[in-house]
Amino acid sequence: MKSLKYIKPDTIEEAISNLNQAGAKVVAGGTDLLGSLKDKINPEYPKLVVGLKGINGLSYLREDSAGLKIGAMTNLSVIQDHPILKEKYALLAKAAHTVASPQIRNMATVGGNICQEPRCWYYRYLDNGFNCLRKGGDICNAFTGENTYHSIFGSAKICPTPCEKGCPNGTEIPGYFAMIREGDLDGAARLLLEVNPMPAVTGRVCPHFCQDECNRNLIDEKVSIRDIEKYVGDYILEDVDKFVSAPAAESGKNIAVIGAGPAGLAAAFYLRQNGHKVTVFDVNEEVGGMLTYAIPAYRLPKDIVKRVAGMLKSIGVQFKLGKEVDKNATVADYKKKFDIVFAANGAWGKNSINVHGEELTLSGLDFLYNISVKKQEKPGDKVVVIGGGNVAVDVAISALRLGAKEVTMACLESRAEMPAWEHELAQAVEEGVKLMPGWGPSGVIGANGKVSGIEFIECTAVFNEQKRFAPTYNQDNKITLDADCVILAVGQRTELGLYGDSVKLNGRVVAANEETQATSLEGVYAAGDIVTGPASVVEAIAGGRKAAKAINLYLGGTAPAAKSVANMMLKFDCGCLEKSESVVMPTQPIAKRALYQEDAVGMSLADISKEASRCFNCGCVAVSPSDLAPALIALGAKIKTSKRTIDAEQFFLAGISRSTILDTDEIVTEIEIPAPAAGNVQVYEKFRLRKSIDFPVAGVAANLTIKTGKVSEARIVLGAVMPVPKRVREVEDYLLGKEITQEVAEAASMLAIKDASALEKNGYKVNVIKALVKRAILAAAK
Repeated sequence: MKSLKYIKPDTIEEAISNLNQAGAKVVAGGTDLLGSLKDKINPEYPKLVVGLKGINGLSYLREDSAGLKIGAMTNLSVIQDHPILKEKYALLAKAAHTVASPQIRNMATVGGNICQEPRCWYYRYLDNGFNCLRKGGDICNAFTGENTYHSIFGSAKICPTPCEKGCPNGTEIPGYFAMIREGDLDGAARLLLEVNPMPAVTGRVCPHFCQDECNRNLIDEKVSIRDIEKYVGDYILEDVDKFVSAPAAESGKNIAVIGAGPAGLAAAFYLRQNGHKVTVFDVNEEVGGMLTYAIPAYRLPKDIVKRVAGMLKSIGVQFKLGKEVDKNATVADYKKKFDIVFAANGAWGKNSINVHGEELTLSGLDFLYNISVKKQEKPGDKVVVIGGGNVAVDVAISALRLGAKEVTMACLESRAEMPAWEHELAQAVEEGVKLMPGWGPSGVIGANGKVSGIEFIECTAVFNEQKRFAPTYNQDNKITLDADCVILAVGQRTELGLYGDSVKLNGRVVAANEETQATSLEGVYAAGDIVTGPASVVEAIAGGRKAAKAINLYLGGTAPAAKSVANMMLKFDCGCLEKSESVVMPTQPIAKRALYQEDAVGMSLADISKEASRCFNCGCVAVSPSDLAPALIALGAKIKTSKRTIDAEQFFLAGISRSTILDTDEIVTEIEIPAPAAGNVQVYEKFRLRKSIDFPVAGVAANLTIKTGKVSEARIVLGAVMPVPKRVREVEDYLLGKEITQEVAEAASMLAIKDASALEKNGYKVNVIKALVKRAILAAAK
């Protein structure tokens, strides 16, 4: 074991001062920390251990008319033996008695017992051997591994799931999937709309980074997140009035949004929701930007974008398009007329490849634009597309669907390095596009304004050792292809005329604050491709939403309440643990695919419900280890700390490296338990493997008040069955007004396990809890 510094402060203030140091750890009696240090179970070794047992005045037990007060450093042996507790607070005395051997009870304290770290084989494995969620990892190993002693009531969300972290927009994917599993499609839609006003769009064109991070990849196939999102997005558009409405009050602020692409539409939606007047400007005749003019209709039907625009119009967003827009105006000009300007004018400029004959080529962006307005005819019989990204794929497939007989897609990158999404490339090959990776154009051949061929040179490397774009070529290896049309799809450039010299730039993009999207000109914000360079639709939406939040605060609005991921109990379908295949989105047969008809046929509600059931809803299934925790909750206790007083029910929380809501510099000082009412009966039942082992496999704390033979008050709490103690209110409500009988106790025990969802190896705990609840209720009637 490594050496460390250990101190025993005399006062709470001295202890807190030391806990404020980096790497400090507190110990309050017992052997938990010693074992953790010996086995090196945590990723970081503490630099300082602060022992609390030496603090004056924290070990006592006092009773008054209000109830009982116990100092946090009071030993469990004192609690188990004290006559007052045995008489009036037998539940706590029994719980203390069940904690391990007399030797440990003499060392362990009340405060230490309720603040124990999680009990889990993976969490406590020596040398920190597993990438455990409770230590900041990505997966709960017990979920699919050894889970004999783990939760039977779901898992605790203690941090964003891998899919959420993979989403640039932070979509709460498991949250709305859980609602789908419960049949609450409306709830799922509303939760999705909180971060994404156009899931019908992203459900079709998002690169689904989330799916790449899905933990199901570890056992079989990722969850088809994008396809589920498409279904929910379409559901929203089918009944917009159900999900969105105009703001209840107007702020009186006037905001200009420049650019009707995904970033602009997202910002407009959330700004309008906050009561601001929003006018969206776009030089094109239709709303949508690249969504309308660059993404082919077979991937994203134009009607979907129009319906999103209609949704925004329905809540009061105004649009000025085409001829209504002054193309020479700058952000400074807009700022004179509006309180705030949000710029999201995209990246519409064309890149050049600087080779002989380039003037004979077509622009990929112009090609797609002309298709969108139905002005593009067949480009030729033999078409060569230059580029390896998604735009190049869209151009190549579109050329085929326009009637080209042969389409070749050439790029500098090797096949493995091609930036286009793999499923897009697979579709291109499926439809007949020939891929030619590792070749760069060296000249376009033609005369009299017509192309007759193109010469390529072998590219041996695209990037240098510093990962910068610096292609190298094999001058001895050249080939020539016959072609009657060459289309360049080699990326887009930003056009910065809108900004004049009033906004600071970062090379060829606008410089904006990463958190707020604010530019150097006060009152002007920017997001989307104009800030990031060409990126995905979901990244643009994330930027627009982030900007809307910052703008609303700037204008005096309030920030939405932050959602804490800690202690959110998650449900999942235990069938998800079985190996399964993703539900595949049905598509049109190749022979029936067309340029202006969507390829995806769509999934049914049954399909997406089945797919949502494959979601692990990734959380921690370790259980709360404290015997005293359920007892204190059942007794209605309050936990006093160096900062506040907390209801015991709110105190226990599953988080990273913790089981309580305590701050790192916060110390438990006292436990307050209200005096029991007349007719009060307390029972503690615990199942464990051996009496000398403190860890409860399952436990029940019951606190009943019985008057005239019937239950008038009830608090029943389960221990060691989920990451936090579980109060079973449905059982409590059922017992009220009833005389305790065998039948009543049996019915109550069935209610206690109604929501149980056992893992592969811990199903026995369901029956154990059922038996313990029944036994505790019957014991209260004696």
